[in-house]
Amino acid sequence: MAVSAPPPNPVPIAYQGGTSAAVPDWLNKGDNAWQMISATLVGLQSVPGLVILYGSIVKKKWAVNSAFMALYAFAAVVICWVVWAYKMSFGDKLLPFWGKAGPALGQKFLIKQAELPETTHYYHNGEVETTMATPYYPMASMVWFQCVFAAITLILLGGSVLGRMNIKAWMAFVPLWLTFSYTVGAFSLWGGGFLFHWGVIDYSGGYVIHLSSGIAGFTTAFWVGPRSTNDRERFPPNNVLLMLAGAGLLWMGWAGFNGGDPYSANIDSSMAVLNTNICAATSLLVWTWLDVIFFKKPSVIGAVQGMITGLVCITPGAGLVQGWAAIVMGILSGSVPWFTMMIVHKRWTLLQKIDDTLGVFHTHAVAGLLGGVLTGLFAEPSLCSLFLPVTNSRGGVYGGSGGVQILKQLVGGAFIIGWNLVITSIICVVINLVIPLRMSEEQLLIGDDAVHGEEAYALWGDGEKYDSTKHGLYSDDTLHKTSVGATQVV
Repeated sequence: MAVSAPPPNPVPIAYQGGTSAAVPDWLNKGDNAWQMISATLVGLQSVPGLVILYGSIVKKKWAVNSAFMALYAFAAVVICWVVWAYKMSFGDKLLPFWGKAGPALGQKFLIKQAELPETTHYYHNGEVETTMATPYYPMASMVWFQCVFAAITLILLGGSVLGRMNIKAWMAFVPLWLTFSYTVGAFSLWGGGFLFHWGVIDYSGGYVIHLSSGIAGFTTAFWVGPRSTNDRERFPPNNVLLMLAGAGLLWMGWAGFNGGDPYSANIDSSMAVLNTNICAATSLLVWTWLDVIFFKKPSVIGAVQGMITGLVCITPGAGLVQGWAAIVMGILSGSVPWFTMMIVHKRWTLLQKIDDTLGVFHTHAVAGLLGGVLTGLFAEPSLCSLFLPVTNSRGGVYGGSGGVQILKQLVGGAFIIGWNLVITSIICVVINLVIPLRMSEEQLLIGDDAVHGEEAYALWGDGEKYDSTKHGLYSDDTLHKTSVGATQVV
């Protein structure tokens, strides 16, 4: 009697149990799910998070332009990233600080197990100390996760030049800066470059993202020039409540920002998420208390600035420090950038001369460098062993070789600062030869309507153009009550 063949399995191969082409034996579905969720959270920080925050924190006449600068940067980075920039950041080595350019678009590349080819770490005698990073999910997840980090860096940088940079110049600036600046920092510190192998710690971008965007934004602001005199004197946010919505997306999205960087849903990612919130909350409270003590009123914009400096400061050491260290870092991130913004800024001619619209230099460059140095001080040895390729890494407070780690952090920060000062300046000078970096005087006077032909709010009717004969006297430059505290910067 012939044995009949078993009935065909009605379940698609991708969902069948066991190993299959769609579920290879190296795939960890939990890690893959967390990595894609983390990437989505970081993406939400930019779109709509910073799009909303930028469009709300600026003067009404610049709401559309500011939001669009963020939206454009996100889209432009995505395309540049997959066509050439990903492999410059995480591919095979071209130079000690740069990877070889190439596309990350082919099926064979994207569905294989993720790997960062230059991350194998060797002892001085040539023996392997730490094997190559090979997370348990496909390259497609890694490419997208790293893409949203690159995108938010450009958007943060743009906060320095809101309200006057020529949008066409910005459209050229984004791919150039991504290619010649961001990829260098990313490869050097994360992709297997010389700072990575030396043991400089940057858990999730205190240097690669925040220090670089703060320095590059400040440099770009110098070359673009200041806002119009009226805008510098009176620049009230057009919607504080909506600004808080954008800030909230930024804060909650940071769970993916720091929680996704162990490349795994492990205990290190849990530590990172908890420390991130501890530091951010502490920093917000300290900044607010300082505003109350010195300016007699708690500034809402100041609270947002304090939240951001806390998030930035913890980023380079999020999964490497203990909870008490996260509180100490929050106290310092709520006070040191506050001091540079409120006191030093008003007394240092250079800082006053360069018009950094949102104070990105203070909130990201100062806070990012501060966090990097404090990581060198507080990085806990057992937590370092869970994450770092250089074994026996430790912060200064834990003795041993900890003092050397602080030196490494300072050198790593100096490299990022120097590279961004030089390369950003070159990019700005080259663009200015072809496209004016600065808007025309007419555009600076009118704002969104002149630049985009669109306005954020139809205040006088449903899309009706403003007409003084119909609507009475009104000007965007109506005298506003003099602001104090953080609002003086923005």
